[in-house]
Amino acid sequence: MRALFFLASLGFAAAEDGLDGWLRYASLPCSGQCQSKLPANIVVFNATETSPVYVAGSERQAGIQSIYGIQPHISHNQCKSSSSAIVVGTVHQYRKTCGSRDVPELEEDGFWLSTEANRIYILGQMNVGNFSEVSYSTNPSAPIRWVNQWDNIDGRIERGYGGPSIFFKDGAIISDLTRVRQYARLLSSIRINAVVVNNLNANATLLTPANLKGLGRIADTFRPYGVQVGISLNFASPEDLGGLSTFDPLDSSVISWWSNITKHVYQHVPDMAGYLVKADSEGQPGPQTYSRTLSQGANLFGKALQPYGGIVMFRAFVYNQLNESVWTADRANAAVNFFKDLDGEFDENVVVQIKYGPIDFQVREPASPLFANLFNTSTAIELEVTQEYLGQQSHLLYLPPLWKTILDFDLRVDGKPSLVRDVVTGKRFNRKLGGSAAVVNVGTNTTWLGSHLSMSNLYAYGRLAWNPADDAQAMLQDWIRLTFGLDRTVLSTITKMSMDSWPAYEAYSGNLGIQTLTDILYTHYGPNPASQDNNGWGQWTRADHTGIGMDRTVSKGTGFAGQYPSEIAAMYENIDTTPDNLLLWFHHVEYMHSLHSGKSVIQHFYDAHYSGAETVQTFLSQWESLKGKIDDERYEHVLRRLEYQAGHSIVWRDAINNFYYNLSGIPDTAKRVGHHPWRIEAESMQLEGYKAYTINPFETASGSVAIVTAANDTMGTATTQIKFPSGTYDLAVNHYDIDGGQSHWQAYLNDKQIVPGVKVNKGDALKIVGKPDGVEPAPLDYVAFLPDGVVD
Repeated sequence: MRALFFLASLGFAAAEDGLDGWLRYASLPCSGQCQSKLPANIVVFNATETSPVYVAGSERQAGIQSIYGIQPHISHNQCKSSSSAIVVGTVHQYRKTCGSRDVPELEEDGFWLSTEANRIYILGQMNVGNFSEVSYSTNPSAPIRWVNQWDNIDGRIERGYGGPSIFFKDGAIISDLTRVRQYARLLSSIRINAVVVNNLNANATLLTPANLKGLGRIADTFRPYGVQVGISLNFASPEDLGGLSTFDPLDSSVISWWSNITKHVYQHVPDMAGYLVKADSEGQPGPQTYSRTLSQGANLFGKALQPYGGIVMFRAFVYNQLNESVWTADRANAAVNFFKDLDGEFDENVVVQIKYGPIDFQVREPASPLFANLFNTSTAIELEVTQEYLGQQSHLLYLPPLWKTILDFDLRVDGKPSLVRDVVTGKRFNRKLGGSAAVVNVGTNTTWLGSHLSMSNLYAYGRLAWNPADDAQAMLQDWIRLTFGLDRTVLSTITKMSMDSWPAYEAYSGNLGIQTLTDILYTHYGPNPASQDNNGWGQWTRADHTGIGMDRTVSKGTGFAGQYPSEIAAMYENIDTTPDNLLLWFHHVEYMHSLHSGKSVIQHFYDAHYSGAETVQTFLSQWESLKGKIDDERYEHVLRRLEYQAGHSIVWRDAINNFYYNLSGIPDTAKRVGHHPWRIEAESMQLEGYKAYTINPFETASGSVAIVTAANDTMGTATTQIKFPSGTYDLAVNHYDIDGGQSHWQAYLNDKQIVPGVKVNKGDALKIVGKPDGVEPAPLDYVAFLPDGVVD
């Protein structure tokens, strides 16, 4: 039973570092009549201080004290009192102690709130922000509301952008679990009920006795908040850790080994939620090593967990490397090809965890057709809070509008309404299990995810896991009020920025269904359209000199469109009925192919990348309008992120446009691409201590060339004479950041340090001094003198 939620403070607080997230409990003025209306007591129907009920009462006590400066008294099992009170407990506890009451029937994890006279009843869990009379009950849409951490046991986090792990360090569980407790509060408040604490590319040493003992401490920390712990498993653990000669899932010694390990796990964590398994994917071992089916592999763990009530989350992210020269090869086909024929062969406690799209957390994908092909198997949708491929928390990107395009999509199975959200919650195919999991790479940074604004995605994920029909903007605004206060300007400004962020990122990174044109071979970050093709990973664009896009039709392509039910398959098969935003996902077309808008594909690319970058420039000015309305620490942190995004969006814009202009040879009708009249290329300047360097990929540098210092212990200087008309300009300096150092640059005009809005005379001397650091050689691409209103 989960019993925790929180009193919502909507006030302004100074000097905040983000550690409390949306549970900040900032103070509000309250005296006289206000204080008289506050509850004097909190009645909890469980005196055990580690119980979720007691913790819920304590949380309310702390919240009221922090917000209003009043500390209600906590009492136990008290049914009647003349003083005002908040009553917290389970329906069973309340009825047992106080007798019958007209309380609605609640499903597991459901809760009921009722306010009447001088009492507030919270039976289950509830967030209450005022004391007006209400009677409200709600139940979860699905029993599985998990998050998946990608933490490695050495303390590093795969795709982690918020610092090292809060769970692990140097091969063991950390001793101080204070941050784990704080994370438990956050997850409980958004109704998450389980957390898988380790990376799905699992290290078998997590199962050693010492680490299982540490896992028990983690579970003890989460338990008072009603959050269970699960773990990821390495399929080859019987061989790697157990010393067996095999990890064949049908081998009796392997079955016995996993049964024994599971017994030991539950001795340390008696309420463990279950296992997450990644098998036969991206080099991870699995049952196919022994020509066994994926269902046989999943059921190995299902049977081991069955006596304890645990669940197996078995990922559908299984695919092989492919030969791009084979026109019918398509990674998008993999999930259905691997899993469809196994429908009904999975044990009842096995849930197939399916990524929202057929490829891998792209900026726009169609809903995975596997949702429409498993009728007798429980499923869960896999979403991503961490922004792999999507700016890695360095770019503002509010993700729920993207998630809603999938959750609200109607697959029309058998010609009947079949929303994805109804499939994964078990409603459509009458499955008892189902729900959602999200990759959430929190770290030790006080911002948790590396950016204050990225926390909106974690908050909204929890809301959608509970109710996938929730509105994206409404959830966002609830988060803004809790995180930044009630100021209407703050609310409207952050709302606009966030709601514009996904369309903007899609516009300047990859659109028309071409996927996110980022580097897919290494960092999954920054523009690198060439990396999509000419490899076996299958995130192909099939771009050449004449056309672009994957032909996924049945008639002449990879056949992927035919994996959908007939109504949807017919829509995607026909180029005229395929939405423009997925055109290049399903069809290979010439660059001059006309969209429904009337634009050609290539001109749409040019225009979208410019408009997306222009939108991001407004984020910076909008945020600057909030100075003084948000505490300085969080304001400055977000400001730096938005400054970076504003510049990086221009890098994205130019890189993608230059790449496809170079590939197609078709000019931009607006004459913007390749035309930058206010730039001075760094390599064209007079260099001392600097040298020219050809950038790879070429399109990520203006003119394909930048400059770097000749040595890493020597400063470099680049000088030139200004040839622009005399006037007032802003100076833009485009440089590169390389992992492993932090270079510094300083700009001078006639040997005086430049300030914003500098007045320039034709013939003035510009000097840029770069100071390298570590392995970073102060790389510089160009400088630009920008007249008012020009962004380049």
